[in-house]
Amino acid sequence: MLIQLVRPLVRTQIQMLTRSPSANARLVSMVSQWLGYLGVQAEVTHLNTQGNRIQVALKVGKPEQCTEDEWRQILENLNQQSAQEDSQPQIFGYGTMTDVQKNKVHRLLACVLRASGADFSQTKQELSPQLKAMGISASMLSGIESAAKVEMPMNLLIEDLEPEVASYALSKAIHIALLDRHITEAEDDALSTLLGALKQKTQL
Repeated sequence: MLIQLVRPLVRTQIQMLTRSPSANARLVSMVSQWLGYLGVQAEVTHLNTQGNRIQVALKVGKPEQCTEDEWRQILENLNQQSAQEDSQPQIFGYGTMTDVQKNKVHRLLACVLRASGADFSQTKQELSPQLKAMGISASMLSGIESAAKVEMPMNLLIEDLEPEVASYALSKAIHIALLDRHITEAEDDALSTLLGALKQKTQL
């Protein structure tokens, strides 16, 4: 199921790259997003072309399946020194979204949470640590909680949905749907609707 969802998403993102004059910054965001599907926190620190290949340098954080002790030991084994922060080009993400875009993301993710059968107001304390671990900030959590109070069909939310917002929301939605390691029929419908919107927008 995950492959069926991720492969079309990657395909539409590739189409976005071919039409983007700022392909460098966009690919930086996409590589981090792709690794995020595997539970790996990664930041691209260098990206360049070399012949017919793309050369990428990554700064990688602790994978979700790795304990703190295991990660500490890995770092000691590799004897890595703390990497200095490099100036990064501004890439599209939650921090660069407008309030309208953020609100749309909140409502889309609230739809996916409802599809999972979870009552966010009742399970917030249990879900919050898992959601924060996948890169959802406290302010985004607050926005999702507010959006969850007013049910809105996803079919309405995907109208006039920008490709960048759709791509960002879908990456988070996949993580949310997989929190319990199982995708329900309702979750599959919600993800398919969001994926369909993304494919339609990138093909225009």
